[in-house]
Amino acid sequence: MYTTELDKNRAPDPAAPEDPALLAAFEARVAADEFIEPKDWMPQAYRRTLTRQISQHAHSEIVGMLPEGNWLTRAPSLKRKAILLAKIQDEGGHGLYLYCAAETLGTSREEMIEALHAGRAKYSTIFNYPTLNWADIGAIGWLVDGAAIMNQVPLQRTSYGPYARAMVRICKEESFHQRQGYDLLLAMVRGTPEQKAMAQDALNRWWWPSLMMFGPPDDNSPNSAQSIRWRIKRETNDELRQKFVDATVPQAQLLGLTLPDPDLKWNEARGSYDYGAINWDEFYAVVRGEGPVARERMRARRKAWDDGAWVREAAAAYEAKQAANRAAA
Repeated sequence: MYTTELDKNRAPDPAAPEDPALLAAFEARVAADEFIEPKDWMPQAYRRTLTRQISQHAHSEIVGMLPEGNWLTRAPSLKRKAILLAKIQDEGGHGLYLYCAAETLGTSREEMIEALHAGRAKYSTIFNYPTLNWADIGAIGWLVDGAAIMNQVPLQRTSYGPYARAMVRICKEESFHQRQGYDLLLAMVRGTPEQKAMAQDALNRWWWPSLMMFGPPDDNSPNSAQSIRWRIKRETNDELRQKFVDATVPQAQLLGLTLPDPDLKWNEARGSYDYGAINWDEFYAVVRGEGPVARERMRARRKAWDDGAWVREAAAAYEAKQAANRAAA
């Protein structure tokens, strides 16, 4: 999708001063809603911000396969297994698109993976919660992927071209993921009382972590203002979180489920729902790696990387052989 050679060796010296004329031209292009491309000049801070954000996004897609993969062999029907398998496959593809987009900024796949395994790079906190029963798969599709869509649709207009183009396909597939989750829960709430109770339990456990997915509140989000000025982000964390709440409440009502927030109520003056206080202590604890299954997730990722070493080595050897043949021709 994107060649890793475009910008592989172009990351500048971070200590080098930036040309004011180049900076002014860059700011003007961004303000005019032009895409910045890999070979274009960009400020070092812009490059660092994008590398951090895109690699974190890629890590989240890959780690996000783990809680769902745990249920592939326990899906209640062949239809549900096929749907879940397709969804997990999509997530793997999203990770690959995003790693490729990040590589155009001058980093490498190996550097990004090493940072993740060493704990220097983060992924979405939502994936450090366990999937306890089949209803959790529906809650992840409906809530987690629903929150992801709120975050990702504006990224189709992000200022960095490769990221924006990757998001077009990703958003289409995430919409399918959200619908399959809602359909799964709809089937459960129309089933036995026990099945509806399972759906309500899953909603109770995933609601607040889903709200945390949008990141800390705006007054405690150090990167948001600059990212919005550079058009990397189009809306703030709190704006996106509010849109998600407003969209999700009527969906829950159609399911006949109750959102676990006694403070949730419609605010006529604002034209939006008021909602209760989020437990930010829990959020920051999960960010620090203290989530219920954080260590399990990283063990699984490191094992997968180690187990796949022979595939990477074989691919590299094949490419080296092909390159030698081309050179000799």
